[in-house]
Amino acid sequence: MKPANRPLDPNFSSGPCAKRPGWSLEVLKDACLGRSHRSKPGKAKLAEVIDRQRRLLGIPDDWRVGIVPGSDTGAFEMAMWSLLGPRGVDVLAWESFGKGWATDVTKQLPLDSPRLLEADYGDLPDLGQVDFARDVLFTWNGTTSGVCVPDGDWIPNDRAGLTLCDATSAVFAMDLPWPKLDAVTWSWQKVLGGEAAHGMLALSPRAVERLESYTPPWPMPKVFRLTKGGKPIEGIFEGATINTPSLLCVEDALDALRWAESIGGRAALQRRSLENLAVLERWVAKAAWIGFLARAPETRSWTSVCFGITDPDCAEPERQAEAAKAVKSRLEAEGVAYDIGAYRDAPPGLRIWCGATVEASDLEALTPWLDWAGSEVKGHLRDAG
Repeated sequence: MKPANRPLDPNFSSGPCAKRPGWSLEVLKDACLGRSHRSKPGKAKLAEVIDRQRRLLGIPDDWRVGIVPGSDTGAFEMAMWSLLGPRGVDVLAWESFGKGWATDVTKQLPLDSPRLLEADYGDLPDLGQVDFARDVLFTWNGTTSGVCVPDGDWIPNDRAGLTLCDATSAVFAMDLPWPKLDAVTWSWQKVLGGEAAHGMLALSPRAVERLESYTPPWPMPKVFRLTKGGKPIEGIFEGATINTPSLLCVEDALDALRWAESIGGRAALQRRSLENLAVLERWVAKAAWIGFLARAPETRSWTSVCFGITDPDCAEPERQAEAAKAVKSRLEAEGVAYDIGAYRDAPPGLRIWCGATVEASDLEALTPWLDWAGSEVKGHLRDAG
């Protein structure tokens, strides 16, 4: 039978993600609409977004933090095209976004002898094989695989190269060891539940030194340019964005940041995400038809949680894909879960966002529905032969 209770918020998308609890359009009433982003109040709003994120994340004072175009993708592309070249490059890839950065490094940028350290969905590459005499690119949390690095202990403090970290589904929910990193990117649309199109770029003093001492030999698109006359464009890190931002999205980001501060800051955001993961761990331990895509528990993401279909009746990939699609469709039709299908390049399965804007009570209400849909689908597949 269908469960009696339903999630109050059925939004479990991994990006853009659920809005924070209690959100309404009313929180946007003070948006600086109809004004230039170069105006005094417009720049003040942008600078406030930067400053609040710096404090909330504990970013060191000597780092530069800026808002850039193109969401996390634009921010990471900007870091790659601006910083890479003087050294060899190691790229770690274990899901689709890491593979995308690998394509840039191996096929788009004219770099000498790049190395790709790759693993299948569900696993991490051998972190012991990374050469830190080279620049290193990696995602902290694999949004499309549900696999994250367990910590930063594998990164030496005395590295010669730079570390470039795509942290978009990790930042705010996971601790980042800033001394181990040099260029970090993220967007507002993940753990904060913000709107799309705006990226964040944070640069260590070592990364800034690279900008000042090295000029890439390739043409640089305007939206990627971080320097002028061999010096960083400081306005980028003070709220003078390269292209026109949405001040409506800025107001929404400020609301999310104020909410995060009001509940206890970064520690509270992390605790909420971990509590959400615990709900799904308890459910999976009793479910016979589904399992975590991440093979090692210590690498299991607690934001973008990915699952594979493990029922013996769905041993073939085609059957797994059919089952996952059917579960997703049934739950959407019931209005209890939206956008929980696996990423298009990932193995067939489900993906449920567990970031801090999701309520544990909604996940508790969702799991019986998942079992109901799984049972319905299994019966259908069995009858269909």
